[in-house]
Amino acid sequence: MILNHIWGLYAHPKEEWHTIDHHHESLSYSLVHLMFIALIPTISAYVSATMIGWNFGSSTSSTIMLTTESALVMSVGMYFTLIGGVFALSYLTFWMAKTFGANPSFTQSMELAAYTATPLFMTGLALFYPEPIFLMMVGLAGLSYSVYLLYSGVPIIMHIPEERGFIYASSVVTCGLVLLVCIMVGSVIVWSFGFGPIYTH
Repeated sequence: MILNHIWGLYAHPKEEWHTIDHHHESLSYSLVHLMFIALIPTISAYVSATMIGWNFGSSTSSTIMLTTESALVMSVGMYFTLIGGVFALSYLTFWMAKTFGANPSFTQSMELAAYTATPLFMTGLALFYPEPIFLMMVGLAGLSYSVYLLYSGVPIIMHIPEERGFIYASSVVTCGLVLLVCIMVGSVIVWSFGFGPIYTH
């Protein structure tokens, strides 16, 4: 069943990691999970940008909204960027494995990255209440829990001691930050070619 590990990752994360490790699914299963969960922030962002609007001031006149065409293009771009980012992180996790004495398959690396990213992607639901401070708090909470899942999951999925797993997970976090910077720079470059947001008037 798709998404059948989500509750366990919140309620009893370490036990759920052991369950994931003992019942490895196929790469396609992890991909379907990723494709489904990436829809949450994408659809939420589209609805928020076109139907709710962002309010950075005290009056409704300061509400910012995008045209449906612009929001659709940006949402589709966001969707594939999220999936591509997780794939890239999966590859980097797989590539670094032997350095830390692990020998995972790419499917295991994909499972680790996809399930670790799940809490962060689910924070996209907060976009239905697009208040900047609220979004920052929810985003920070989601990011923190995703990092916790990574640190708790690496030793279990990669079958290495916790001490080595801590260093391994820290390396993955570093790679994730580098990927984030690359995505941000790429977004700026794309926007400079005229693909930026178009606001309603």
